[in-house]
Amino acid sequence: MPTSPRLTRRGLLAAGGATALGAVLAACGSSGGKEAAGDSGSAGGGPWTFTDDRPQTVTAKSTPSRVVAFTGAAAALADFGLDKQLVGVFGETKGADGKADPQAGSLDVDKVEIIGNAWGEFSIEKYAALRPELLVTHMYDPGAYWYVPDESKDKILQLAPQALVSTGRVTITQPIEHYAKLAESLGADLKAQQVLDAKARFEKASEELRQAVKAAGGVKVMACSGSADLFYVSNPKISCDLIYFAELGVEFIQPEKTDGGDYYEGLSWENAGKYPADLLLLDQRSTALQPKDLAAKPAWGQLPAVKAGQITPWDAVPRFSYAGFAPLIERLTAAIQKSRKLS
Repeated sequence: MPTSPRLTRRGLLAAGGATALGAVLAACGSSGGKEAAGDSGSAGGGPWTFTDDRPQTVTAKSTPSRVVAFTGAAAALADFGLDKQLVGVFGETKGADGKADPQAGSLDVDKVEIIGNAWGEFSIEKYAALRPELLVTHMYDPGAYWYVPDESKDKILQLAPQALVSTGRVTITQPIEHYAKLAESLGADLKAQQVLDAKARFEKASEELRQAVKAAGGVKVMACSGSADLFYVSNPKISCDLIYFAELGVEFIQPEKTDGGDYYEGLSWENAGKYPADLLLLDQRSTALQPKDLAAKPAWGQLPAVKAGQITPWDAVPRFSYAGFAPLIERLTAAIQKSRKLS
């Protein structure tokens, strides 16, 4: 369920800064893609080209060496070996304690400029100062730039070409492969041992989940998220990770009707027991209520899976790399192995 809470999006430009930024935008000029027409390019001398998932062919006179990306996208690229090219990020990157957000993965968050640390935050001035040569982010819905604020998007997109990777309504292997291809085009070595080891772990974990599901004998899983007013049941046919888990045999609860862009069905807490499940895959993002908070909801305590203690964390916005996703497969496998049918 990739939707984020509706936070008040504050204006990013003060009146004084807007004039200076306007000059920067004018100097940079406009950049954008044209209709896709060919394979993605690779790192090296000469022109660079990459066909993203809009689909548009993104071009540059040389391979971009200054990349600014959504934190989760940067982390995926880092998992494939990209390093010095990543100069800035936006999206949840550091917590209040200064530690890296789980979404950052192996990314060294102290070596990149954080131009926004929450939904709706994106400093155009900091972005411009980084002299970006490429902006990278997820695309959950067609043409939607994940974590790029709509109200300032037009100004942001003038500063550098963009590459979008589709992360909704496709199985997770597609965005993983596409992030790998993008990283390789920017100079990463996909034959590096750490990349090969991560892929082997991913494949091993996938087969182990397939076998665990067969042995579990029909355990029903519900991907869900809790808020103060509603209990959300995720649609397993939309999220990349759930689609992949289902391909491996996991049996998910399918909500009868969906809202929120078809991502979930929002139930009042009085109706939270509408879909009995044996195992809950519970959204563990900081924006969602966790078991200790949900304990105050009487309906939560009445759910069969909660009574049985059959709950496991869910990274609703996973890291789209072999290294990032393999541990999530392993965690679900362990949870299914420990679960039993409750009805």
